[in-house]
Amino acid sequence: MSKEITAAQTASYQKALTDDPMAKVVERAVSHQGILATAADYASAADMTPVFSIDLDTGKVANQKQSGRCWMFAALNTMRHHLADLFKLSDFELSQNYTYFWDKFEKANYFYENVLATADQPTSSRKVAFLMTTPQQDGGQWDMLCAIIEKYGIVPKSVMPETYNSSKSSELNSTLNLKLRKDAVVLRKLVADNASADDIAAAKDKMLKEDYRLLAYTLGEPVSEFDFEYRDDDKNYHIDKGLTPKTFFDKYVGWDLSDYVSIINAPTDDKPYNHTYTIEMLGNVVGGRAVKHLNVSMDDFKALAIKQLKAGQSVWFGCDVGQSSERQKGIMDTNYYHKDDLFNIDFDMSKAEKLDYGESLMTHAMVLTGVDLVDGKPTKWKVENSWGEKVGTKGYFVMSDAWMDKYCYQVVVNKEFLPADLRKIQETEEPTVLAPWDPMGALA
Repeated sequence: MSKEITAAQTASYQKALTDDPMAKVVERAVSHQGILATAADYASAADMTPVFSIDLDTGKVANQKQSGRCWMFAALNTMRHHLADLFKLSDFELSQNYTYFWDKFEKANYFYENVLATADQPTSSRKVAFLMTTPQQDGGQWDMLCAIIEKYGIVPKSVMPETYNSSKSSELNSTLNLKLRKDAVVLRKLVADNASADDIAAAKDKMLKEDYRLLAYTLGEPVSEFDFEYRDDDKNYHIDKGLTPKTFFDKYVGWDLSDYVSIINAPTDDKPYNHTYTIEMLGNVVGGRAVKHLNVSMDDFKALAIKQLKAGQSVWFGCDVGQSSERQKGIMDTNYYHKDDLFNIDFDMSKAEKLDYGESLMTHAMVLTGVDLVDGKPTKWKVENSWGEKVGTKGYFVMSDAWMDKYCYQVVVNKEFLPADLRKIQETEEPTVLAPWDPMGALA
């Protein structure tokens, strides 16, 4: 039976506050400065000095501007680091707009296929409601970018530069989602009316033709062949003619993307360690690379990242960047804000509890480019962000090891760094399928 708040209870709470001699002091501070400024412990910045025992030189940071493409920027940055070392191109960038175009286009098709797969369910079903809440968005995961590159390749930024809509994506997203929801109405009605497979395919083909036109008008049409012209860091001139996006990737990056695998740390009861997982209805390219995560302990998680950094290669990672993070200073540290002390309230939750109860999930992807090891143990990590050079130290952040423990959920490493037992699991185990709304399906 529910119980209302009584007048006696309210009176007791008021008396407790009145009897606290510091209550008005705290009230004045918080009400005038806000919670974070009052709770900040600026002394923690001294522990977060940007000096690291392993520090990769990865050049200037990129800027995703007003778009949600951090996962794409971070992944392309790991590739451009490799390319820059090989070809002496320190200020070079790959085209985020090119992969963005194809991701949007493929996500539209992926949405249509999910609409058709759930067309026998009412719009009130949880799966249909989940689909319609956000038909597509800017975010993604590592495997999704691999699926795009494996199908379409990549190009230099000079070949397909940014547009207004790639850098400031809200108008494009709202317009495309409006269209996709309208298309869902049409597709579901065709299924309800027992339309033939040919009629449904024709309707979907018309929708995709319109999607392509919408994306070409807003982002520009992707190139199919181009010349790559540049001067390297030694001022030597180069031109490579007649490249396609796929031949460019093969020649200038040359990675076997199947070697790079997703490692997660999700310490919830439904995801035992040393097993693989995927998420229903999560992806972009129909028939392309599927999302697959190997869940490991945090000790293994960090050890794998350190191995790759020691080998001279940066590491894509996903985290909950808004937690205990000071954007302007570029500090991510669990000791930076002390809300518990400020309000005399215990806010602490375990990592598993935060995931299970919706307090945290992966919201942002960046790149690990360094780590400070003391007696072989990490104390802080160097992070390349994609928010431009005006935040942090010229765009680079410092992350405490304790913050990584609590708020980092995913790293991508070359499977050569996996111990034999974990590598066998990753390569051979059929992944457990998680619900579409599982927190490990969050898009960075």
